[in-house]
Amino acid sequence: MHPHSHKPDFPAPADHAAAERLIGDFSSLGGAPAAFAGTPDGRALLESLGGNAPYLADLACREAGTLLACMAEGPDATLDAVLGAVRALPPATARATLAAALRQAKRRAALCIALADIGGLWPLERITRGLSDLAEYALRAATDHLLLSLHQAGKITLPYPETPSRACGFVALALGKLGAFELNYSSDIDLVLLFDPAAPPYDDEATGVMARFARDLTALLAARDEGGYVFRVDLRLRPDPSATPPVVALPTAYAYYEAHGRTWERAAFSKARPIAGDIALGDEFLAHIRPFIWRKYLDFAAISDIHEMKRQIDAQTSGHGLLGFDVKRGRGGIREIEFIVQTLGLVWGGTEPALRIPATLEALPAMARAKHLPERAARALAADYRVLRQVEHRLQMIADRQTHALPTTHESLESFITFLGDPDFKRGFPRLLARVHGHFAAFFGAALPAGPETSFDPGLEGPPPERFSAALTGLGYGDARHIAERLRAWNSGTIPALRAERARELLAGLLPGLLHALAGQPEPDKTFGHFDMLLSRQRAGVQLLSLFQRNPALLRRLAAVLGASPALADYLAEDSQALEALLVPAARFAKPKPVLRRQLAEARDLEQATAITRRFVRQEEFHISVATLEGRMDADEAGRHRTALAEAAITALLPRVLAAHKARHGALRGGRFAVVVLGKAGAAEMLAGSDLDLMMIYDHAPGVEAPSAYFVRACHAFTGALTARGPEGPLYHVDMRLRPSGNQGPVAVSLAAFRRYHATESWTWERLALTRARVIAATPGFAPLVRAAIDEALTRPADAATIKADTSAMRERLARELPPQGLFDVKTRTGGMMEVVFIAQALQLIHGPATPALLHPNTAAAFKALKMAGIITPADAETLIGAEQLWRAIQGINRITGLSERATHPPAAMLGPLLRATATFDLDMLTAKMDESGQSVRACFNRLIANN
Repeated sequence: MHPHSHKPDFPAPADHAAAERLIGDFSSLGGAPAAFAGTPDGRALLESLGGNAPYLADLACREAGTLLACMAEGPDATLDAVLGAVRALPPATARATLAAALRQAKRRAALCIALADIGGLWPLERITRGLSDLAEYALRAATDHLLLSLHQAGKITLPYPETPSRACGFVALALGKLGAFELNYSSDIDLVLLFDPAAPPYDDEATGVMARFARDLTALLAARDEGGYVFRVDLRLRPDPSATPPVVALPTAYAYYEAHGRTWERAAFSKARPIAGDIALGDEFLAHIRPFIWRKYLDFAAISDIHEMKRQIDAQTSGHGLLGFDVKRGRGGIREIEFIVQTLGLVWGGTEPALRIPATLEALPAMARAKHLPERAARALAADYRVLRQVEHRLQMIADRQTHALPTTHESLESFITFLGDPDFKRGFPRLLARVHGHFAAFFGAALPAGPETSFDPGLEGPPPERFSAALTGLGYGDARHIAERLRAWNSGTIPALRAERARELLAGLLPGLLHALAGQPEPDKTFGHFDMLLSRQRAGVQLLSLFQRNPALLRRLAAVLGASPALADYLAEDSQALEALLVPAARFAKPKPVLRRQLAEARDLEQATAITRRFVRQEEFHISVATLEGRMDADEAGRHRTALAEAAITALLPRVLAAHKARHGALRGGRFAVVVLGKAGAAEMLAGSDLDLMMIYDHAPGVEAPSAYFVRACHAFTGALTARGPEGPLYHVDMRLRPSGNQGPVAVSLAAFRRYHATESWTWERLALTRARVIAATPGFAPLVRAAIDEALTRPADAATIKADTSAMRERLARELPPQGLFDVKTRTGGMMEVVFIAQALQLIHGPATPALLHPNTAAAFKALKMAGIITPADAETLIGAEQLWRAIQGINRITGLSERATHPPAAMLGPLLRATATFDLDMLTAKMDESGQSVRACFNRLIANN
């Protein structure tokens, strides 16, 4: 941007005498500089530099050409020229010449970037990116030079001396602000230097050679001479810096991070990127330690670790009020915002790769979009971060000092405020700090509120203390002695999850709230038993208990789940990590495909992809079930979400299965493959534990021999992936009996055979089932052909009387063979789900040939279309849609809670969710509603289908 394209508002000079001296010194250069100094913007700029920042004033005189170039051509073009000169430095440049060129580039770039910053021409991201680019190109130039020097000295043997970094077996990793492209004016550059001792350039003496390399690199960049310095280098973030050489061998680094890496090192490496040397080697290293940085499971223990780091920083930070305040480490400063972002990244980045964002200003809105941070808080933190970084930059511009502290005297603070150009600083900045710290405290300070002042000490042995028994009885527990025994076992550390002292400390803080939460369920002792089982089966407890400490509401929700659903309690005992699904925002779940796609990006093969998919589905199934129990999701929404989840799994796995099949058996000319779902999956009405009713259809080029066996094997491979058992059980149970000819037919059918069968041979029941068919995954271009074939089958002219007679006969046969088992067998009872679905399917088959728009896989949608077409009355549509929703709501809760179809008096913990889902107040009201709906559906069936 040209500087005169607008009027920059340069800060006024705090030192007018210094400003005049700079103008005089600059004018004394003669010619164009003097003319420039006389322009309004030019004079204001020089006054700002001379009266506020001695370091920049010196640069303006020393690098006058850069100043003029910025004003004439704009800072973007000027900086590009400076960086281009650094990139063009030959590795064979003499060291003294290289050092001088790098220091000159630093001076010119610093001046150029400062002018764009002070003049308000660049946003913060562009400023820090410019500084980071300079550091990167300088480091690459120094690395190439030093590698070539070692090669020429016979210390190493480079495979490509003309491009020293290529396959050199050495890499510099940038961490911290350089890794995130967030350097400030006086930043150190945090580097981890690695080399592969097994790479061709190195021999047995390589460790000593590379140690000298590191010393030379540090001196080349950090030594200060008459030209200044380039960047200070900090190598202390390497593995165990007190015991390792400055350039660490790869095997040592791998062993360290696999066994000893700590949370602060994970935070540091969350910003890591290879910056110089063998970039491919750096990428390989970071990929190898990815499980260390980004944990497979949510890591809420990291929150307390990082909070403790901040507490230690606070203890070392001095400064009262604004005088001497540290804008980086102080309360409400830069570090608090960075800690929030880094912690969220560590917690969620393992399961959501899209949140592995090093840059603070990019990460904040991403965390808000993912619902892990309130949007308003993210916006406020981003705005405050910009102000804090601007203050930090102004402090460092004054004298090129690595400082983050405001001036310590009132006079110097006033001068700084003038340089900053913010007359409201004394009043506004403390408010900003308080605002930032409020967000920090809210994020790190969440903890489960303590229970009332009641003793929950069970004693060491024998009968529990009277006070303990009275407290538990008052909460509603019946067996205080048993609970005392279990609490003693917990406190003894004999349970694997509670062997660590930290875990027992967390549990002690959680215990009052935990016992109150469990007591809030209809059967507290059973609920306590389920929690005890969950805790006893864990190998480690710090993560789980940190999760509860950080999310008090989660513990209360867990208690409700344990009380209402033994099946979910058992699942949680086997896999407590499923609790993480409760923390995932519901809004995210509406689109599972992109979430699963991101998780599968790191899958190495089909087996790993299947395992990732299986775990994802199980966690999201748990999320849906809990939301249903809590009344936050109705039957329709749950059905849509479960179906979308199944579609995500199928569409993710099919191409991987076909690719593996092709690699093993070769390609088949013109081969195409489609997966069709029917039943509840086809209707988007899936329940917990629903099977997948599938049909596989294929096609191939004319003249291809023996294609059937090829596609049958592909089908078996695909269903094998869906049904393969893992720790969580199979991904899905698969039912393929709805394919042409049922169990007597091949598991995969050709498109031509499908058309022939449904044109001449299919039974009425098969065509009824086909009304719920949907193509959800296929090789490119094949889905429309399969959909057209299904539509042809459904719109085949048929005799209405025959369809009604066959449907009625099926209903009567099923009534004889599958009589209702009890009150909650809502599928086969009179007027139950079976009759509702038969009505929708039969009417679609009868009227679909004339009006294809009536064909809808979803039952409620089909009834609405039939009503709009005048085929059923609005009253019948209302009756049938209401009954279908009622039956599905009951089925959904029963599947989740394990309520038997034969039950007559459901346990209180199960009855509550059932009443919520059906909008009834008690069991009598629910029973009456079920009877009324059943009778109304039977009347509709008799009138519309049986013609009675």
